[in-house]
Amino acid sequence: MTSLPHSSAAPAPGAQPPAMLLAAGRGERMRPLTDTTPKPLLTVRGRPLLQWHLDALAVAGVRSAVVNTAWLGEQISDRFGGEITSMSPQNGPGVLSISYSHEGRDFGGALETAGGIARALPGLGPVFWLAAGDVFAPDFTFAAEDAAAFAAGDALAHLWLVPNPAHHPRGDFGLSAAGRALNLPAHDPAPRYTYSTLALLRAELFAAPWCDIPPGNPGGMEAPLAPLLRSAMDQGRVTAALYTGRWTDVGTPERLAALNAGPGQPPA
Repeated sequence: MTSLPHSSAAPAPGAQPPAMLLAAGRGERMRPLTDTTPKPLLTVRGRPLLQWHLDALAVAGVRSAVVNTAWLGEQISDRFGGEITSMSPQNGPGVLSISYSHEGRDFGGALETAGGIARALPGLGPVFWLAAGDVFAPDFTFAAEDAAAFAAGDALAHLWLVPNPAHHPRGDFGLSAAGRALNLPAHDPAPRYTYSTLALLRAELFAAPWCDIPPGNPGGMEAPLAPLLRSAMDQGRVTAALYTGRWTDVGTPERLAALNAGPGQPPA
């Protein structure tokens, strides 16, 4: 198992930033499957859910990732160890180094999204990819050009939004013609889309004035990410794009079964 490293330097020009993978949730809606197996290790089409992201990151040239864990977290670190190698027909083998932020071991439970990211920041850097370990998005590419464009701008976050699934018809955020994510009021009739949990983030979002968690979250503060994003949206600091590739929030046993049964849309 690789311990959480410390990284404060920006990636070299042309290099990919590191990644943060969220894998700490209990998966209550997936019970009884998650009573003995953490949700990111549930198998979709022959691979654990989390491995789809890990393989895609390695192929895209990302060289390091931090995975946060809580519920049955040791199973995740035991399964993947300190690195994986994935083959790309274009670029050959890609090696991804993996470290772990064990929130369950350190604090007795998950720290929610922002709390977990803040805890892992010492192993990330000023810019990093974010993905949730319970989302299936096999067509998504962690493109180096997207990371470079984000790093060169002033946005605190860049989100990939998806058309609203049946189980989340109201969506989360609006999207302007100029590519800005919008924190729309409840009464606003403008279209909303669902946040895919795929994003590029800047570490600056987890410091004042956006976030009051101390650096590295030594006290294990629990905090969600959405309020930080909404505050940044209100200041025009969040960009977004609509992603129309295959995407499933694998939140119920029925959706998992549908994915493993073959093509088609999962049930609500």
